[in-house]
Amino acid sequence: MSTYTQILYHIVFSTKNREKTLSADRRPELYKYIGGVIQNKNSHLYRINGVEDHVHILSSLHPSVALSEFVKDIKLASSSWIKNDLVFPHFTHWQDGYGAFSLSIKEKDVLIEYIKDQEEHHRKIVFQEELKKLLTDAGIEFDERYLI
Repeated sequence: MSTYTQILYHIVFSTKNREKTLSADRRPELYKYIGGVIQNKNSHLYRINGVEDHVHILSSLHPSVALSEFVKDIKLASSSWIKNDLVFPHFTHWQDGYGAFSLSIKEKDVLIEYIKDQEEHHRKIVFQEELKKLLTDAGIEFDERYLI
Protein backbone atom coordinates (compact mmCIF):
# COMPACT_ATOMS: atom_id res chain seq x y z
CA MET A 1 0.00 0.00 0.00
CA SER A 2 1.15 3.54 -0.72
CA THR A 3 1.32 6.32 1.83
CA TYR A 4 -1.35 9.00 1.55
CA THR A 5 -1.29 12.16 3.63
CA GLN A 6 -2.65 15.69 3.61
CA ILE A 7 -0.63 17.51 6.24
CA LEU A 8 -0.87 21.30 6.12
CA TYR A 9 0.93 23.62 8.47
CA HIS A 10 0.69 27.33 9.11
CA ILE A 11 4.22 28.19 10.26
CA VAL A 12 5.17 31.53 11.77
CA PHE A 13 8.58 32.77 12.88
CA SER A 14 10.18 36.14 13.45
CA THR A 15 13.46 37.94 13.18
CA LYS A 16 15.64 38.06 16.27
CA ASN A 17 14.07 40.38 18.85
CA ARG A 18 11.33 41.16 16.31
CA GLU A 19 13.72 43.57 14.58
CA LYS A 20 12.15 45.18 11.52
CA THR A 21 14.88 44.15 9.10
CA LEU A 22 12.94 42.48 6.26
CA SER A 23 12.52 45.40 3.84
CA ALA A 24 9.53 45.19 1.52
CA ASP A 25 11.57 45.55 -1.67
CA ARG A 26 13.57 42.36 -1.07
CA ARG A 27 10.93 40.18 0.63
CA PRO A 28 9.77 38.58 -2.65
CA GLU A 29 13.30 37.23 -3.13
CA LEU A 30 13.24 35.77 0.38
CA TYR A 31 9.90 34.12 -0.27
CA LYS A 32 11.16 32.62 -3.52
CA TYR A 33 14.25 31.30 -1.77
CA ILE A 34 12.21 29.75 1.06
CA GLY A 35 9.88 28.25 -1.57
CA GLY A 36 12.89 26.51 -3.09
CA VAL A 37 13.90 25.10 0.29
CA ILE A 38 10.37 23.78 0.79
CA GLN A 39 10.31 22.23 -2.69
CA ASN A 40 13.64 20.51 -1.96
CA LYS A 41 11.95 18.92 1.06
CA ASN A 42 9.33 17.35 -1.25
CA SER A 43 6.73 19.63 0.27
CA HIS A 44 4.42 22.17 -1.34
CA LEU A 45 4.28 25.88 -0.59
CA TYR A 46 0.72 27.18 -0.81
CA ARG A 47 1.43 30.72 0.36
CA ILE A 48 4.17 32.76 2.00
CA ASN A 49 4.10 36.38 3.10
CA GLY A 50 5.02 38.57 6.02
CA VAL A 51 6.10 41.98 7.12
CA GLU A 52 9.31 43.57 8.40
CA ASP A 53 9.68 41.32 11.45
CA HIS A 54 8.10 37.94 10.69
CA VAL A 55 7.06 35.41 8.07
CA HIS A 56 3.94 33.25 7.60
CA ILE A 57 4.18 30.03 5.59
CA LEU A 58 1.36 27.72 4.55
CA SER A 59 2.86 24.49 3.36
CA SER A 60 2.21 20.82 3.05
CA LEU A 61 4.68 18.60 4.81
CA HIS A 62 5.98 15.42 3.22
CA PRO A 63 5.45 12.46 5.58
CA SER A 64 9.18 11.68 5.64
CA VAL A 65 10.00 15.15 7.02
CA ALA A 66 9.80 16.06 10.70
CA LEU A 67 8.27 19.47 11.36
CA SER A 68 11.14 20.62 13.58
CA GLU A 69 13.72 19.70 10.92
CA PHE A 70 11.63 21.35 8.22
CA VAL A 71 11.51 24.68 10.07
CA LYS A 72 15.15 24.42 11.13
CA ASP A 73 16.26 23.85 7.54
CA ILE A 74 14.16 26.78 6.27
CA LYS A 75 15.57 29.10 8.91
CA LEU A 76 19.20 27.97 8.54
CA ALA A 77 19.22 28.05 4.75
CA SER A 78 17.44 31.40 4.48
CA SER A 79 19.58 32.97 7.20
CA SER A 80 22.75 31.88 5.42
CA TRP A 81 21.46 33.16 2.08
CA ILE A 82 20.41 36.51 3.58
CA LYS A 83 23.85 37.02 5.13
CA ASN A 84 25.92 35.76 2.18
CA ASP A 85 24.02 37.84 -0.38
CA LEU A 86 23.52 40.83 1.95
CA VAL A 87 19.81 40.74 1.17
CA PHE A 88 18.76 42.48 4.38
CA PRO A 89 21.83 44.34 5.71
CA HIS A 90 20.59 44.65 9.30
CA PHE A 91 19.30 41.07 9.63
CA THR A 92 21.24 39.08 12.24
CA HIS A 93 19.22 35.88 12.46
CA TRP A 94 15.80 34.38 13.07
CA GLN A 95 14.33 34.25 16.56
CA ASP A 96 14.62 30.88 18.30
CA GLY A 97 11.44 28.87 18.10
CA TYR A 98 8.39 29.12 15.89
CA GLY A 99 4.66 28.61 15.84
CA ALA A 100 3.19 25.78 13.79
CA PHE A 101 -0.49 25.10 13.47
CA SER A 102 -2.03 22.20 11.60
CA LEU A 103 -5.19 22.75 9.64
CA SER A 104 -7.75 21.00 7.54
CA ILE A 105 -7.61 21.22 3.76
CA LYS A 106 -11.03 22.88 4.03
CA GLU A 107 -9.39 25.82 5.86
CA LYS A 108 -6.65 26.28 3.25
CA ASP A 109 -8.27 28.98 1.11
CA VAL A 110 -9.21 31.14 4.11
CA LEU A 111 -5.66 30.95 5.43
CA ILE A 112 -4.18 31.75 2.03
CA GLU A 113 -6.21 34.97 2.03
CA TYR A 114 -5.13 35.73 5.61
CA ILE A 115 -1.46 35.29 4.69
CA LYS A 116 -1.84 37.36 1.50
CA ASP A 117 -3.22 40.25 3.58
CA GLN A 118 -0.36 40.58 6.06
CA GLU A 119 0.53 44.19 5.23
CA GLU A 120 -3.03 45.38 5.81
CA HIS A 121 -3.49 43.10 8.82
CA HIS A 122 -0.44 44.53 10.57
CA ARG A 123 -1.63 48.08 10.22
CA LYS A 124 -4.13 47.11 12.94
CA ILE A 125 -2.33 44.55 15.09
CA VAL A 126 1.27 43.98 16.18
CA PHE A 127 2.94 40.59 15.79
CA GLN A 128 2.83 39.70 19.50
CA GLU A 129 -0.95 40.16 19.57
CA GLU A 130 -1.33 38.15 16.39
CA LEU A 131 0.78 35.33 17.83
CA LYS A 132 -1.23 35.32 21.07
CA LYS A 133 -4.43 34.99 19.04
CA LEU A 134 -3.01 32.15 16.94
CA LEU A 135 -1.91 30.30 20.07
CA THR A 136 -5.19 30.90 21.88
CA ASP A 137 -7.29 29.88 18.87
CA ALA A 138 -5.26 26.66 18.63
CA GLY A 139 -5.78 25.92 22.34
CA ILE A 140 -2.06 26.18 23.10
CA GLU A 141 -1.08 27.29 26.58
CA PHE A 142 1.81 29.76 26.66
CA ASP A 143 3.76 32.00 28.96
CA GLU A 144 3.69 35.59 27.72
CA ARG A 145 7.26 36.13 28.96
CA TYR A 146 8.46 33.92 26.10
CA LEU A 147 6.57 35.82 23.41
CA ILE A 148 8.82 38.86 23.72
